[in-house]
Amino acid sequence: MLRILSIAGLVAVFAAADYLEFAPATLVDGLDEIAALLERMLPPRLDDPGRIGVLAIETLLMAVLGTVLATIASVPLAFLAARNTTPHPVVHAAARALITFCRAMPDLLIAALLVRGLGIGVLPGVLALALHSIGMLGKLFADAIEQTDPGPREAVRATGVGYFREMINAVVPQVVPAWIGVFVYRVDINLRTSVVLGFVGAGGIGFALQDALRGLTYPRALGIVGVILLVIAAMELLAILVRGLLLAPTTPHPRRERVARVTLGTVVAAATIAALVVLEIDPWSLITWVGPAAEVCGRMLPPDFGALGGELVDAVVQTVAIGLVATAIGVVLSLPVGILAANNIAPHPTVFWAARAWILVVRAVPELIVAVIFVAALGLGPVAGTCALAIGSVGFLGKLVADAVEEIDPGPVEAVRAVGGGWWKTLFAAVIPQAMPSIVGSGLYLLDVNIRTSTVLGIVGAGGIGFLLFESIRTLNFEVAGAIVLVVFVLVYLVERVSGWIRSLLV
Repeated sequence: MLRILSIAGLVAVFAAADYLEFAPATLVDGLDEIAALLERMLPPRLDDPGRIGVLAIETLLMAVLGTVLATIASVPLAFLAARNTTPHPVVHAAARALITFCRAMPDLLIAALLVRGLGIGVLPGVLALALHSIGMLGKLFADAIEQTDPGPREAVRATGVGYFREMINAVVPQVVPAWIGVFVYRVDINLRTSVVLGFVGAGGIGFALQDALRGLTYPRALGIVGVILLVIAAMELLAILVRGLLLAPTTPHPRRERVARVTLGTVVAAATIAALVVLEIDPWSLITWVGPAAEVCGRMLPPDFGALGGELVDAVVQTVAIGLVATAIGVVLSLPVGILAANNIAPHPTVFWAARAWILVVRAVPELIVAVIFVAALGLGPVAGTCALAIGSVGFLGKLVADAVEEIDPGPVEAVRAVGGGWWKTLFAAVIPQAMPSIVGSGLYLLDVNIRTSTVLGIVGAGGIGFLLFESIRTLNFEVAGAIVLVVFVLVYLVERVSGWIRSLLV
């Protein structure tokens, strides 16, 4: 089965590359243009550091507030979506469907629609982050609930308490550690996402970056990217610290863990209040947004599939092809970087830190920004989008590969080294065989992510269905936009189902 799927995957990748007219020679021929563009970006500069600093803080607060709102919505939704706590199978199916819908719809698309309904500003950006985050938080929260030990529930139920007391006293204490880890990780993701929301007028530092790119003031754009890198790197280090204190203590210390959780809760609460104040968001608007948003969504019905015809089919095929080719390139480039970034197998500390730094830098720059650079260097079209996603894949999959390698059983590694096996022998005999199941699963998840991302690359002219989508929204052709939104949802949902099926066969 593995061989058949591998051959089918290779055939699909080569067919996709041929459809896109993507060839290594195309990228090699464009290296001079890329080098010239990078030269024009140097040296970086910040014309208005005060304003950029304020926008960076606003971006961070948007990420925190969006994640907090998503968490508030995801907790009750998770109890309804978990098989062992849902009140009825129909409720379970409806909750899971809502979670899947939120996960399938790209955050940038949600932001663009909300901007049309609510106007330009940070509120559509915060709501877009929250709605999209429900797709991840709701699923992982529900999964954590389903994995809880039923013993404490039975003990609490025996005392005669109701459903809510049973959930609070027996289930919540078991899932809190997992929920905290997911929350911290989602803040990290939302910070990266919020950087590009300004491209559709949804606030944050992305608006200033887009303004610099449109004005062709590349040194200023590079300076803003540098600020983004610093903010995201600081957030990455903070997330590592929080996970270390709360989720992986070196020695059991209940009092310290309790203090750490209370401190984290206090910091998050303070950041949430600060976000409402600094971003000038009326708490009431977090409820009243539903009306205008529903009005915009209502204008997308009934969807008009006939206006675009074959152009829509071609855009869908192009989107899938971009995701396939970018994932294939990303896998090839990520494996060596990820292996060298694993602390237990890296040949030298310098190599380890260099690989980790490279992964951090690549992960810190959103694919949409990379796509803008490639479009400027290589021209409009799917080749630029494919290159951007491929580079972004190195940061995404490289980290997952490194984590998978670090989590392998050290026994086989020590056994190979004990019989005189060198670094290469250890790698191929003891490391890769153990890490391969996780790597395969991560590669399939990367394909899922890349096809979702490729649906919005068209906003900067990097190919795919995104161009048709955002053009229809810009020109107020909401019936056409509704048709494209449904196509995007079905496409992403099918890819998620197929990749899940393949993972179940291989992992």
